[in-house]
Formats: sequence, C-alpha cells, structure tokens
Amino acid sequence: MEKAKVYFTKDLSSESLIKMFKILDKELKGSVAIKLHTGERGNQNFLTPEYVKPLVDFAGGTVVECNTAYEGARNSTEKHKKLIKERGWSDFKFDLMDENDDDLELKIKNHLVIDKNYVGSHIKNYDSMLVLSHFKGHPMGGFGGALKQLSIGCASSRGKTYIHSAGRELDQTKLWDNLPKHDLFLESMADAASSVVDFFNGNMAFVNVMKNLSVDCDCCEIAEDPCMKDIGILSSLDPVALDRACLDLIYKSKDKGRDHFVERVESRHGAHTIESAEKLGFGTTNYELIEVE
Repeated sequence: MEKAKVYFTKDLSSESLIKMFKILDKELKGSVAIKLHTGERGNQNFLTPEYVKPLVDFAGGTVVECNTAYEGARNSTEKHKKLIKERGWSDFKFDLMDENDDDLELKIKNHLVIDKNYVGSHIKNYDSMLVLSHFKGHPMGGFGGALKQLSIGCASSRGKTYIHSAGRELDQTKLWDNLPKHDLFLESMADAASSVVDFFNGNMAFVNVMKNLSVDCDCCEIAEDPCMKDIGILSSLDPVALDRACLDLIYKSKDKGRDHFVERVESRHGAHTIESAEKLGFGTTNYELIEVE
C-alpha cells in the first residue's frame, strides 16, 4: 500500500479546522454526518460547540452521536438529549442515531473477532461522514482518536456493549461481568471501525484535534486535566495513518507530561487497535506527514 498523506498544523484555531478539512480535497456528497464526541457531564476537555461550529457550518452536515453503555448522563435518550441541550449542541442540526433504542446491523466480512457491528440506525440516512475526533488518552483503549470514533462512537448502546465484550454480550447491564481478554476488545474495535468505513464506501474524511491532552477520555465525568501542551490538528483520508501519526507525535514530544500519556497508551496496549486495523486492510501505518503553515 502506498504512503497515506497526513496533514499537520500547529494552528489550533477554529478556522484552521476548516483549512485542514479543505486540504484533503474530498467532496462529501449528499447528506453528511459529522461524528464527534459531545462530552460526558462534568468533563472539561471535550471539543466545545463554539470551537467546532465553523467546521460544522462549512461542511453543511448534521452532528451525530449515540447513547452510551455505561452509567452517566448519556446512557438513555432522555438524559442524553437533556445534556445535549445544556451543552449547546441542540443549536446544531443534531441527530442521536439510536434515540429509539434501535440499531442497524452491519456485517463484517473480513474480521478478527466479531463478524457484525450494531450502529445507530439513523446512520442509513447519511451518504458520507466527517469524523472529527478529539485525540486524547482513554481508560480502556489507551487512546481515543478516529478509530474509536468509528467503532465505539458510531455503535448504538448495545453495539458498544457488543464491542467491549468482544461479541459475548448485548445486554449493557451485564457488560462489566463479561469482559474478554483485553486484546480481543481492541481487535473488536478495529473490526467495528472497518464496518463503518465499508458502509460509507470511501465517502469519508478524518480530522484529529490534539489539544486538551488528558490521559482520560471525554467519556469520563471526572477526567484528569491535560498532562501535555497542545500539539495541533491533523487530517487524512486514512484513519489508521491519522491515529498512528498522532501517537508518533506524542512519542516524539519532549513535553514533561509525555511519559504519563505514553504510560496510559502502553499499559492498555493501545497501539494494538491500530495494528489490528491495518491488518484488516482499511488503512496503513505507512504515511507521509505534511506540515501546513
């Protein structure tokens, strides 16, 4: 596979988000879904509505989310919509894709662990998707970026349960009693991500924002404050190359908080998700990093 192009800028402005999307020269046709993380109640690190609004407006899409599979303010449609309104996301064209507790089953032809994925059923209403990810650490996955948005992010509540349990469980009330060996969870994330990429058949673009670099995810109500200084924005048409490039920037950093972030990634074997996604063939870790002024 030839080198994937990954673009990078240190400019973290809202205007730069648009620039980094435009540089991909990718027309997202038809009805556009914009998948991002709206943030758990109490979380202080997520990308705010004010920050992403210029890109959302430019792309002309609908912000999409799904309910969670853990206790919190987003694990039911009623609570989730209340938080969305409080946070200002309801000012956007917004779609909770599994709001009726319904999902769409996607078959996974080439898989490592799971051969199906359950995503929010409204995904069928979109022709293309812009995946806008806040790159940060994660308590289970080690890190969260484009691959996590594609997998856990697009999964319905029971789909999230299915991925976390590596296909053992659909009942979220039983999830934490039925966890698999950790690498099976990471490989299941890669499987699920591949199904969403296949669903959109190339009509996708990916932007990762490396700011508020906490070791904890935006899904954490109580999250550590950022341990590293902001790095920049990266974009690509290849989600595997994009997440790998972000991790490489962490590893190369001389920031005093770099070791704490790396410990979170390595203690959770986080890079295995990237390795698994590359093995599935929907992206490559062989990339060219192109700096944009």
